[in-house]
Amino acid sequence: MVNLQQRVSAVPRRSGRAGLRIALLLLSCGLAACVTSRPPSTAGAYSSGHYSVPVPGQASDVVIRAVGLIGTPYRWGGNTPDSGFDCSGLVRYIYHDAAGLTLPRTSQQMAGIAAPTVARRDLSAGDLVFFGRGRSVTHVGIYVGEGRFVHAPNKGGTVRIDPLSGPYWQDRYLYARRPL
Repeated sequence: MVNLQQRVSAVPRRSGRAGLRIALLLLSCGLAACVTSRPPSTAGAYSSGHYSVPVPGQASDVVIRAVGLIGTPYRWGGNTPDSGFDCSGLVRYIYHDAAGLTLPRTSQQMAGIAAPTVARRDLSAGDLVFFGRGRSVTHVGIYVGEGRFVHAPNKGGTVRIDPLSGPYWQDRYLYARRPL
């Protein structure tokens, strides 16, 4: 059985409509067989201020939904596929839609949720990755595996996959949290 990490690694690293079509095709060719590379958590997940045990497979649902939104336009304050997304609007929408979790609205607020912090070497698909300077969180994305994350980067851009090791993101990476 092919796991989610292998599916994501097959997603083209180049952006564009052809890459998006290929990525969506690869992800849709066996959604029933998708599994997360991490065992189901017993720690619980953040949801409206309390913990609840997540349903197995939620992390893979989050990643599949995130990849499915690649190409959606960026819009500051946006929080739906129709209106476009900013970074936190994208993450909040995906977690609510795919996992039924209600996260706070801003990246700074998301960084403060009562979810385990994850070392960079231990990242797993579905983890939230935070960026900024010092203690100030200014950006959030969803880790999809293979050292890459989905996010809504900037005005004039679209939702896309970028490597954590890229010069801009490498220098601004702060930490990750595991809400699922």
